Amino acid sequence: NTSAKNIFFQVNSDKLLPQSFKALNDVVAVLNEDAALKLDIEGHTDISGGDKINVPLSKNRAKSVYDYITSKGINASRITSEGFASSRPIDDNKTAKGKALNRRVEMKLKYY
Repeated sequence: NTSAKNIFFQVNSDKLLPQSFKALNDVVAVLNEDAALKLDIEGHTDISGGDKINVPLSKNRAKSVYDYITSKGINASRITSEGFASSRPIDDNKTAKGKALNRRVEMKLKYY
């Protein structure tokens, strides 16, 4: 269960920033080493903006990671992506630090 601390997006966008590529390539390498591994990708947001903005943003950010990993040759059948908006916070949404921690993409490697 990995919270990808090195996955970055443009503000209010699902566009991956180039500094994300090394961390994502590391995940691709792990998936290439073991064909039995599958990956669940989850997008999360803070509470700013409300669900009308955050639901699609969280889904689209998870999908951007999914698209990047499949573009590197990992079979799409091994990957799921879903957005959870602000429904699963890991910190308090009352502080800037807490909000920053809640804005994340989590990647979970699993054997099925």
